[in-house]
Amino acid sequence: MEFSEHIKTANVNDVVVQQPLHPPSRGTLCITGHHLLFSDREESSCRQILLLLRNIDAIEKSVENLSAYSGLFSNAAHGERISGSSGTIAIKCKDLRVLKLDIPGMEQCLNIAHSIETLSCLDCASEMYPFFYRPSDLSLQDQWGLSSTEKLYSQMKELHDRWRVSTVNRGYLVCPSYPPAVIVPKNIDDNMLKKVAKFRQGGRFPVLCYYHRKNGMVIMRSSQPLPGANWKRCKEDEDLLQAVIDGSDKGYIIDTRSSQQATQARMTGGGFESKSCYSCWKRLNRQMEKGKALQESLIKLVEACGDESNNMDRWLSKLENSKWLSHVQTALSTAGLLAECVERDGHSVLVHGSEGMDSTLLISTLAQLIMDPCCRSLEGFLALLEREWVQAGHPFMKRCSHSAFSHARLQQECPVFLLLLDCVWQLWRQFPLALGFSEALLLRLATEAYASNFGTFLCNSHQERWALGVMERTHCLFRALLRPRERDYYSNPLYEPTELAIWPSVHPQSLQLWRGFFLRWTQQTRHLEEAQEEIRHMVIKWGKLMPIQKIQNN
Repeated sequence: MEFSEHIKTANVNDVVVQQPLHPPSRGTLCITGHHLLFSDREESSCRQILLLLRNIDAIEKSVENLSAYSGLFSNAAHGERISGSSGTIAIKCKDLRVLKLDIPGMEQCLNIAHSIETLSCLDCASEMYPFFYRPSDLSLQDQWGLSSTEKLYSQMKELHDRWRVSTVNRGYLVCPSYPPAVIVPKNIDDNMLKKVAKFRQGGRFPVLCYYHRKNGMVIMRSSQPLPGANWKRCKEDEDLLQAVIDGSDKGYIIDTRSSQQATQARMTGGGFESKSCYSCWKRLNRQMEKGKALQESLIKLVEACGDESNNMDRWLSKLENSKWLSHVQTALSTAGLLAECVERDGHSVLVHGSEGMDSTLLISTLAQLIMDPCCRSLEGFLALLEREWVQAGHPFMKRCSHSAFSHARLQQECPVFLLLLDCVWQLWRQFPLALGFSEALLLRLATEAYASNFGTFLCNSHQERWALGVMERTHCLFRALLRPRERDYYSNPLYEPTELAIWPSVHPQSLQLWRGFFLRWTQQTRHLEEAQEEIRHMVIKWGKLMPIQKIQNN
């Protein structure tokens, strides 16, 4: 596709931009196939705005009288256009920024609006900016990704007695959302896995995602079984789960649906593991909202955060009605339950909901952060996200196609990855020394998931990335974040690794609104960020001085 087909007006002069935390400015607006570029024409300013069109969630057009702007610019040369009418475009971004463009001439305004609407909604991954992004300090020959199933297995010698790497999904014929290689019990052969896959929704048969070195217990994840209304059985599925707990008296199944939801799923061909067929497994239901309910919760929260009435009672009522912090609480408490089963009770756990691509990944990730110190370093956390979200088949493009402002009808959007980052922020706030990365990393990831220069969050599965050549034709975000300059910026200077589990408090008074994200474009949050950055520099400087003082004292 030629992007120029959708650009009737490529640039406009004398545009006034209003954006958060900055005074209005006048300059030139340009639109390209992937970006909106604004350049301030003030001699005393060199401010530019480069906005990825993919970051735009919605636009709103209106007509305004320009006389309101006459007092904003002291330079007499700008008196050329202070009266009459023109088009105004409000741009609402997926990172929750809101910009307003005052564009002279209704025709030019409508042309720009049409281009933005069209180019920001491209749904063909191969036409998106990551395939065109070529920074001078990165090479497409660089290694893509941080690890692989085979590498992880080779590093964990403890797995070799009872577990193996299976390539049954080579060619993505068994499960389109799984990677080609997975870790499964050694005595379950590939023919058995194929039968199990047919008994699990979407072919997502149980695979190992975590091995607890302290006691040898594991976390498995999958999608729901498919017994249906007639209680169909799969002997191979039963054998696989029995092999997981071989030598143990029982295991737990954490189902992220309510008992009623799991039972109702049988009427549409789904269901759950019956006690009669899986006698050594105890099922625990913990309902977690997903899909439309979670997306609407985000929309209500963002609406509350944009309330300018300054009425505290109204603000608190809107915050509570959004139920976002309730979702945070449920996710953390369910992850805590999972970690408790493994760490304290010493039992292996299978986690699934319906599809096994959303809440399943959410709580398995959080549980690993709670238990495993290796996941809490900067590199370990990024490797965890790569393993549990990118490789495990979370459909990023479907879930993150819109954020909180879009007027489009909800389809498969769901901010479950944003919910994960919020939960991790709660952990980071409660345990400021235990995590090796900063809040800035979480904010960066929240932005990149919705609109990115990199290919890491493109597509909906490993298979789709392979088909489009994402690993060969785009750059890897996680690799870029580990370059020296970025590593320094995104690291936590107070980090003190601990082997202990970090058990989060989920009492309502312990959970807070993630101001750094949801209120990030307010002046108060900006002041707080500046103070935190100053403290970070002081801590780093003090850390460099300490060894010198020790040498001098000796």
